[in-house]
Amino acid sequence: MIIEVREIYKSFGTNAVLRGSSLQIDVGEAIVIIGRSGGGKSILLKHLIGLLRPDNGRVLVGGIDLTGLSERQLLPIRRRFGMLFQGAALFDSMTVEENVGFVLQRERSHTGGEIARQVKEALEMVDLRGIESKKPAELSGGMRKRVGLARAIIYRPEILLYDEPTTGLDPIAAGVIDKLIRRVWSQLKITSIAVTHDLKSAEAISDRILMLHEGRIHGDAPTAEILRSTDPIISNFVRGIPNETR
Repeated sequence: MIIEVREIYKSFGTNAVLRGSSLQIDVGEAIVIIGRSGGGKSILLKHLIGLLRPDNGRVLVGGIDLTGLSERQLLPIRRRFGMLFQGAALFDSMTVEENVGFVLQRERSHTGGEIARQVKEALEMVDLRGIESKKPAELSGGMRKRVGLARAIIYRPEILLYDEPTTGLDPIAAGVIDKLIRRVWSQLKITSIAVTHDLKSAEAISDRILMLHEGRIHGDAPTAEILRSTDPIISNFVRGIPNETR
């Protein structure tokens, strides 16, 4: 097991977002967490990398409990992760090459030639070639997402996190991203964890789906089982039917 979340709670003021969420993820799994918009999926994801700390409960990565670690102690843990943020989070003033190679440049452990080679390899893995000198403003939304993915994989992390990877994309661009996520998972032999409310994307990139509902994991099963579940809460979400109790 590479990640374990034990009964975590998180509130912002009077808003209780996570209310005892628990999950387990094994090495090499392709996981998607689904649920309503604003239901805490991204908040849960940020706990996995220590960007947020739970009010109660524990988050373990490789058996190490993150909840009591200092920022310095978290650094080697975070080095095991790559993350594609919802808006790609590129630096507008930097070129594609500078964006993708940013982490390696900051670490100052690679020569300029080594960084350029690794940037090229990462861009080729996401089917982007010859755009190193372009700025983010010159790229389409789908291309920016792919640059963000290249940046996330450049140092070959063990775990990749995706925060709503297809949000804001047209169906064709979203399909491209889904295929690349699956390709990266297969080629790099990594653990893949995504949060999304896009069920088409969830089906394409996962082997197992977890449903977050009212701050807890309500469903946890192989993808096909979740999508044909007869549980009212899961079924209504999958079919886009509001729960009558809401």
